Amino acid sequence: MRATADLLHNYQHVIDELRLVTGKSGVFDVVVNDELIFSKKAEGRHANDGEVLERFRAQLDPDVRVYGS
Repeated sequence: MRATADLLHNYQHVIDELRLVTGKSGVFDVVVNDELIFSKKAEGRHANDGEVLERFRAQLDPDVRVYGS
């Protein structure tokens, strides 16, 4: 999944745990450091391109920089 690659590429230095939770009835949750970032079931749709990364960034301290920059 692109969202996973984006998160790990850009913020591997601040992510302790990344879980993708799948299940019956279209469940697909993205959980980073025990924070629910996106839930397909709750939203009733798939995440748009870049949406998971943007939601994660919104939860970060503004001083946290992209990995390697």
